[in-house]
Amino acid sequence: MTDQTSPAPDKLRDAVRDAYGQIASEGRTGCGCSCSGDASATELPTRLASVMGYSATEIADAPEGSNLGLGCGNPHAIASLKSGEIVVDLGSGAGFDCFLAARQVGESGEVIGVDMTPEMITKARENARAAGVANVSFRLGEIEHLPVADESADIVMSNCVINLSPEKPQVFHEAFRVLRRGGRLAVADVIATAPLPEEAKQDLEAYAGCVSGAAVAEQIESLLAEAGFVDSRITPLSGSRELIREYSPGGKLEDYVISALIEARKP
Repeated sequence: MTDQTSPAPDKLRDAVRDAYGQIASEGRTGCGCSCSGDASATELPTRLASVMGYSATEIADAPEGSNLGLGCGNPHAIASLKSGEIVVDLGSGAGFDCFLAARQVGESGEVIGVDMTPEMITKARENARAAGVANVSFRLGEIEHLPVADESADIVMSNCVINLSPEKPQVFHEAFRVLRRGGRLAVADVIATAPLPEEAKQDLEAYAGCVSGAAVAEQIESLLAEAGFVDSRITPLSGSRELIREYSPGGKLEDYVISALIEARKP
């Protein structure tokens, strides 16, 4: 969902793919904008994950190299994963949320991570091999066109990725398609609280940094309903403005966006 003043969808998608490809290939952490300061590659993602709401145990349990400090919340807080469930993670990155989900669904469950960035897929697969995690797989693909079968998943998760899509209605329709009846959507994402400045809408770095592509809560609720979801709920996260300031230092974009947990159900 873009307005007429925003860059074309393919240009936005290319900017996102390039930005996250560089993060993966260059071994960087954080959103890629100058938010790291003097923090080390280990300290920054740990600090950011803590601000997002992950516990010290969750952070420690993830395989080394999977936590890149990317995200805006903790979707596991609303996922309520159970043993044996099948999980699809949209925009899985280096696999951080996938590996946490794999522990919860156990050997009888399965986690499928989908990411459009080849470098991230490679990194995630390497992390899985190094950690010996067998119930996780990573597939190259766009979240608007998921490489996942119809009605095959119990839950669709995502962390700060749907805002990056220039075709948000299609993302929610795809999530609905792959979920079984009664399946759940558990998402952490950035939502807009006020109209963004025009310069922010045109800033591809701000878009790739999970800021200028945010939709307002009412738009998200409408898109969920149009896709067929019921029982939707959007819960703003306390402390999210601190995280936005980390991602866009000096930009004052925390006055326009916050992070939130988004949940819904397929009837």
